[in-house]
Amino acid sequence: MINTNQFKNGMTIIIKGKLNEIIEFQHVKPGKGGAFVRTRLKNLNTGAVVDKKFRAGEKFELAHMEHKKLQYLYNDGSSYHFMDSKTYEQIPLNTNQVGKAADYIVEGTEIDASFNKGNLIKIKPPIAVNLKVVEAEPGI
Repeated sequence: MINTNQFKNGMTIIIKGKLNEIIEFQHVKPGKGGAFVRTRLKNLNTGAVVDKKFRAGEKFELAHMEHKKLQYLYNDGSSYHFMDSKTYEQIPLNTNQVGKAADYIVEGTEIDASFNKGNLIKIKPPIAVNLKVVEAEPGI
């Protein structure tokens, strides 16, 4: 359990049984009334971003996330196949799990993947990629 004084950006907490990533937070101590923490949370199941306020000192369960480096191997049409860089285990991910990151990964690219209880929660493609422009319409 952690309280609001221990919040950090990128931390994953459990609220009402759902995984939420803290995007940003701010401790606020108004002149009148008790202190509170204003947060922006991303629901990792739906992708929805919401703003919430919590009382200072309120306690939350910290989600235990496992972070792995995965290397992209190939796409067989229905799945994207990755390999765990430490165990060499192959992990197939469907198109929905990879999402828009599919446009930015090429064979051999390493991505960061986050798992909770063995389930993939999110993937983070590399910050920079080298891609070749194959075709482009002429500019005006």
